Amino acid sequence: MWRFVHAGDKTCATGNGPSGCRGLSAGTAFAGGRGWSPVTEKLGFGEVLRAHRHAERLTLEELAEASGVSVRTLSDMERGRSKGPQHRTVTALADALVLDEGARRQLIELARSGRLRDHWARPGGLCELPCTVEDFTGRGAEMIWVSDLVSAESAPSVGVVGLVTGSAGLGKTSFVVRAAQSVAPSFPGGVFFVDLFGMSQRPLAADDALRLLLRALGVADQHIPGDPQERAVLYRSLLRDKQALVVLDNAASEAQVRPLLPGAGAGRILVTTRRLLAGLEGVRRLVLGPLSLPDSTMLLAGIVGERRAAGQEPSLIRLAELCGGLPLALRIIGNRLTSRPDWDPAELAARLESEESRLHQLKAGDLKIANAFGLSYEQLAPAARRMFRRLAVIPGRDFDAVLTAVAGGMPIEDAWNALDDLVDLGLLQDGAAGRYRFHDLVRLFARDRLQGEESPAEREAVTGAVTSWLLRMATMAGRWFEPGYGRPKQTDPDLAVLASEQEAERWLRSNVDNWMGALRAEASSGQHSAVLDCAESMHWFSDQWVHGSHWQEVFTLGAQAAAALGDLAQQATQLNYLAWVHGQPPADHETTLRYTAEARVLAVRSGATEQIVWSHLYAANALRLLGRLEEATESAARAVELAPSLKDAHAPYTCATNLGHCYRDTGRHAEALEQYRHALALVNDEESGMAPSIAAHLRPHTLSHIGQCLTLLARRAEAITALSEAVALMESFEPNYLQARAMEALATVLAEAGRVDESRQTYGRAARVHAAIGDTAAHDRCHALATAGS
Repeated sequence: MWRFVHAGDKTCATGNGPSGCRGLSAGTAFAGGRGWSPVTEKLGFGEVLRAHRHAERLTLEELAEASGVSVRTLSDMERGRSKGPQHRTVTALADALVLDEGARRQLIELARSGRLRDHWARPGGLCELPCTVEDFTGRGAEMIWVSDLVSAESAPSVGVVGLVTGSAGLGKTSFVVRAAQSVAPSFPGGVFFVDLFGMSQRPLAADDALRLLLRALGVADQHIPGDPQERAVLYRSLLRDKQALVVLDNAASEAQVRPLLPGAGAGRILVTTRRLLAGLEGVRRLVLGPLSLPDSTMLLAGIVGERRAAGQEPSLIRLAELCGGLPLALRIIGNRLTSRPDWDPAELAARLESEESRLHQLKAGDLKIANAFGLSYEQLAPAARRMFRRLAVIPGRDFDAVLTAVAGGMPIEDAWNALDDLVDLGLLQDGAAGRYRFHDLVRLFARDRLQGEESPAEREAVTGAVTSWLLRMATMAGRWFEPGYGRPKQTDPDLAVLASEQEAERWLRSNVDNWMGALRAEASSGQHSAVLDCAESMHWFSDQWVHGSHWQEVFTLGAQAAAALGDLAQQATQLNYLAWVHGQPPADHETTLRYTAEARVLAVRSGATEQIVWSHLYAANALRLLGRLEEATESAARAVELAPSLKDAHAPYTCATNLGHCYRDTGRHAEALEQYRHALALVNDEESGMAPSIAAHLRPHTLSHIGQCLTLLARRAEAITALSEAVALMESFEPNYLQARAMEALATVLAEAGRVDESRQTYGRAARVHAAIGDTAAHDRCHALATAGS
């Protein structure tokens, strides 16, 4: 039977038919969907919401579009699966439905009552698992971990407890709910779920959690002990003999969790928390990380639906990348696309490309990624909050405690403590060698907090302090490798102490993104002297890191700084360094020649003889490799003529090797060998003025040149000796193309000498070096020779 209640020009059908406001009693009136009637006080939130929607003649999709709440969430509310949505969601719905003050207040109160009923007094379903999301994706290895936990044997008096940790937005709750559902058949005693409200201002007390669990386990209220310890004893005794799984979600601390852990027996516990809870002993730990890109894309496609995802794969992949593998961010983006069917995923991806607006875009209804991070942020002490947001000014992807102390303006001991707090809350990730990093979206949140909570002057001051410190540290570290400079004097008390070349190299490599960011910032702000000093200090270190991708930018900024300062000699120097960069594989010899020509003009104008010599040397090498051997020999010979006037022992060495290369390539092998032996004599002569570290670096390369030349002279035994020594000395080097060439040359001469097995082994080593430096063609060639006939 149908009853109709008229409200203005709207007609709302109530009853049990296929349409209408199902579940409303006769006589329930809504004034255009905006009014309130005492009759509605007896209805649930979902029934009232559905009645308001129907009164406004809105479909689920239309209400979703107007409110920003997803269709799936609205459907769950109206069907009673979600009885107590959050306040922000309810106000968004009230706004979209244009409710008057009475109806708005009623809807908010119904939602609040629903939340309380769900949490404290769900009759017949106390502590039941929440509903899982239908589009749950990935986490296969983690699901296996849970299965192993279920089947694990408990030790005497120690229960089996799994602790799932991870930062905000990683989907810890969704994961454990899905995992608990999958293993539920193994627990005939029941699967129970308690939200411990660990991120709220008032986490659920352990005593209250025990009361909830005891009631769920069948203990009548009058039989629940009043004493907390007796409660815990009764709880453990029930779990000992009961094959039950208890999920403790969102734990705040060890003290909150300990009373809820079982002793030995059949019961199992799964705990989720943003904190590490390092004080819990005997638990099995699982750190939940971001989803892989394929799983992220699959989750996003599952949320928007197959039809919507069809033909949009590139855009969905880009959206997944921008979400950084965080399921919460992916769900927000998926919900936004679902609630706005006309939106183009490519357009949304374009919006997310801007770091300045990405956090703002990552919201859908009451879901906001910033809110998830904010709950963790609010748990920090004021000093840790300040440090967290100031870490956003660090230009690189990771950092250590020393740089953290600089950014935070605090002693190193306080920085360590604050870092521990940030890692504990999942706001930072700690990695190898004491380095820390943000998730990309957390970094944006930290930047947002910095802009929101500190003045422009404060932001400028901390950015300047970090940038200046990084550039000064890089310059000091680079100078460890300058001949004649020796150990840099520690004149700046703010800088970290680097006690050796090894420490300097380690700092430069691990902080390259940071000091490169500082170099760019100082260049853009006109700090030309500081930029030039840093670039110049990197010259000798660049030989230790030949394949570094940043050298072109370093020496380009150095050349620009020298030009701005009007220093022609230093400009010529930096241009010669750029010529060197373009001579390294994959080389660009024409560009090398262009830089050497520019450098030579400036060097002549400024009387910088040393740079004239180096311009000839770099040009000779490029001309030789371009096959212009006569010009190359002339350029090398001109450098040899000028070199004796220089105090730098490295220039005569390079002159000899360059001239040797020209002779070798023109078939004058004996003359080439003479030049190489002269170069080796310079390296071995302690009185030559060459720094020992540079001599140690050049010696194996020189032996390699000698060995290759001896091979051309058919003096195989001597060649094998020289090349073997060269390869052995290069073992401690970073993989580079000269090392690979020496190995190839040794493998070739070993094969010619009939030592086939040794040759194959050496080709295999050369293939691995080629692979390490990214030379695929050379790797394939050497690998084929290493495996030939096998």
